[in-house]
Amino acid sequence: MIPFLDLKKVNKKYQSEIEQAVLRVVRSGWYILGEEVKQFENSFAEHCQVKCCIGVGNGLEAIKLILCAYKELGVMSEGDEVIVPANTYIATILAITESGLTPVLVEPDIRTYNLDPKKIEEKITSKTKAILPVHLYGLCCPMDEINKIAQKYNLKVIDDAAQAHGAVYNGFPIGGLCDATAFSFYPTKNLGALGDAGAITTNDKQLAEVIRALANYGTEAKYINKYKGINSRLDEMQAAILAVRLKYLKDDTIYRQELASKYLNEIVNNHIVLPFVRVIEEHTFHMFVIRCQKRNELQKYLLEQGIQTQVHYPIPPHKQEAYKEWSNLSFPITERIHDEVLSLPLNTALNFSEITEIIDCVNKF
Repeated sequence: MIPFLDLKKVNKKYQSEIEQAVLRVVRSGWYILGEEVKQFENSFAEHCQVKCCIGVGNGLEAIKLILCAYKELGVMSEGDEVIVPANTYIATILAITESGLTPVLVEPDIRTYNLDPKKIEEKITSKTKAILPVHLYGLCCPMDEINKIAQKYNLKVIDDAAQAHGAVYNGFPIGGLCDATAFSFYPTKNLGALGDAGAITTNDKQLAEVIRALANYGTEAKYINKYKGINSRLDEMQAAILAVRLKYLKDDTIYRQELASKYLNEIVNNHIVLPFVRVIEEHTFHMFVIRCQKRNELQKYLLEQGIQTQVHYPIPPHKQEAYKEWSNLSFPITERIHDEVLSLPLNTALNFSEITEIIDCVNKF
């Protein structure tokens, strides 16, 4: 059996260093908001080529904290609209509604599965305050086009980079391409912790200060609460683990790209639509997602051949019971994507012979 993802095997490469890092934190006696977090924030800010990084509890809260900070700064108000791709993972939508704002769903580009800039302007109203692109599966959105639209209408751009650690756009790393960027370090991510974790990067120091306070009960100084904040803090243990993983992110990304290149060059099947790739070095391949009109049959066939796959994601947000008020909406491109996508195994625990086996099976379908 070729598993879709074996996290134990993935982390074995870093196990010794992670164990040393964990032991260091245990022996330090300091477990929240200490030196490990500061050091990781500085390292990740340098990696993203930005001035500020704030470690937080998870990726959903990273987006929520950015939006709530803009509300505190008077940039947004209750009920304001945020443009977001209709085919994103539900967490992106939840962050908007939990912040008291209104998601405005926009269809993606059928080639890239990312937000289609050509469809943004028709959804902008007097209530629109931000565009929230998602770099889905590790492919960067067309940020130049999106930023140009945002400048035209005086909107903020907040990108969801939960799947795009290490991605590059026109020579610049994800994390500093717009007003603020939200990251998740969920264990399955290319840069994964051993639990929940997240971060926000920005070049706006005032925004960063408000976010940091909001994430720590709204306090700028101990026991003095300036805002109605929440508890969303990256802990010392996860920061130390992430610092280890960050050292290997570039090499891990290159290996993923090599595996993906083999898929792209050798999968030849008229039933299969391969991922769009502009420049292979810019895509992090958090997922290798193909499309097939006979997706369910293909998934069943591959499992019979001993190959695990997953669907990211089977149900779009507007069809989820949680947002039943949208159930009458129609997003045909989004719905087609959710009906056809299938993620093949791609991670640093796989070797080239396993990729060859998967390719052979896909080609015979």
